Amino acid sequence: MVCDLCKDSNKQRKKTQQTFELFLFRVVFSFSFVFNRHNFLFVSNLQCLLAWRARSGKLPFFDKSTAKPMRLSSQRRAAILEALTQHGSVQVNELVEKMGVSAVTIRSDLSALESQGLATRSHGGAMLARTPPAEQTIRQKDAINHEQKEHIGAYAARMVQPGDNIIIDSGTTTISLARHLREAQNITVMTNGLNIAWELADAPGVDLILTGGLLRKQSLSIQGTQAEACLQAYSFDKLFLGVDGFDLQFGVTTHHEAEASLNHKMVERAKKIIVLADASKFGRVSLHRIVQLDRIHTVITDAGISPEYRDGLLEAGIELLIAE
Repeated sequence: MVCDLCKDSNKQRKKTQQTFELFLFRVVFSFSFVFNRHNFLFVSNLQCLLAWRARSGKLPFFDKSTAKPMRLSSQRRAAILEALTQHGSVQVNELVEKMGVSAVTIRSDLSALESQGLATRSHGGAMLARTPPAEQTIRQKDAINHEQKEHIGAYAARMVQPGDNIIIDSGTTTISLARHLREAQNITVMTNGLNIAWELADAPGVDLILTGGLLRKQSLSIQGTQAEACLQAYSFDKLFLGVDGFDLQFGVTTHHEAEASLNHKMVERAKKIIVLADASKFGRVSLHRIVQLDRIHTVITDAGISPEYRDGLLEAGIELLIAE
């Protein structure tokens, strides 16, 4: 009998609470209507209704167990690109349901991927245009076009003068530059590359600054907000930038969002931007853009660069240097 009384008491308490919530909702609804009429307060009556019904568990399409919507564009676009790679095509309505965002947002994402040459828009969705190159480890990258990278690094080293303050980005082409700077005199180098810092650690004529931040083991690069904050107090003469992709329309790109963000900050802090890229990087587009070509001053590459890109760089007003 005691248990029955407890059950009855709990039912009554729950009913009273719901009645009180309904009363509060009606009060808020009424005031929001009055204030909206006089333009004093812009409260959405629909939002009030949805909030109360979700709170009372009476909203059939509201599922508290579902994952949060994908608010970050980079997160959504990476997921869309993965779906395109797996299935060859995607539909807007399916992506809306899966990611919890509007159709307008999804169409914007598809347009962004189309502008990168990765997708082709179709009625109600998009198809895969070309697959971005998969990211390789730094050891794998170092073995690719090794001779060309050594020539590029040696050429770039001749552009560094005593008294220069420079940034060397992480990468396997830029590590070649670091090797050729071991005998340099009176220069300051900031880098986010752990391998580059190790190469220059005992170079007597080099003052070395290593950014703080989180180490990304895939590329041996240090990144994140702390790395970006390190750049703010400095001004550099030159930035030697490594890239994963170089496209005449889309610009220079990399695989990882945090690296792209840090590289962009580097561009902002340097007076001259010099891209080091072997010929295989031209015509590639990775997911995250660093900058467009109007921010680039000089490109150092090898003789394998195509006539299309030779002419395109010259038309864009970018100095092209061939390391042989």
